[in-house]
Amino acid sequence: MNEESFLNHPIVEESFRIIDQEVGQHNLSLLEYQIARRVIHSTADFEFIDLLKFSIKSIEHGVHVLREKTPIITDVTMVKQGIITLVSKTFNNPIITAIEQAPQPLPGKTRTETGLLECYQQYPQGIYVIGNAPTALLALCQEITVKKLKPSLIIGVPVGFVSVLESKRMLSQIDVPQIRVDGRKGGSSVAAAIINALLILAWENKC
Repeated sequence: MNEESFLNHPIVEESFRIIDQEVGQHNLSLLEYQIARRVIHSTADFEFIDLLKFSIKSIEHGVHVLREKTPIITDVTMVKQGIITLVSKTFNNPIITAIEQAPQPLPGKTRTETGLLECYQQYPQGIYVIGNAPTALLALCQEITVKKLKPSLIIGVPVGFVSVLESKRMLSQIDVPQIRVDGRKGGSSVAAAIINALLILAWENKC
């Protein structure tokens, strides 16, 4: 496999140079900045420097479980499509999309919420990547508090206005390895960028 073909594309490297120049001084660790830089590259939004939050050793733990081929559970197909290429070129983790697991929602729940709960039953220690559905993140956090089965990592970055702040607040209160975006910003592209950054760190043996 030629690493240059997917890790160090000249346009990406030039984009990173520009981002580094515009960011200047910051308070993130070296590893945290690797994640933030890729999110900024995907969004052109420099506010993520301050909005991204990392639990202790979340990056190192995420890298480890990716190398172990831990299943990745995404809330929606768009997140899956954003990571499938790099996953297939690195560790080939199984990718399961919650919304595809629920042809019909449970009463009072969305399809994504229903599917995510089903995924949690099957893969309680999976890597959960939520970029679109705050109700799914809320449901996952509630199940964790009841069953005490901790996922390997939660990337909680849903975007929007309804239940978004509540879901991220609840995640912040749970003792589980996590990377989240505080506030209303986030989205599928942000979720995919975080996983892709972790995959590259894992592949390059940076941590």
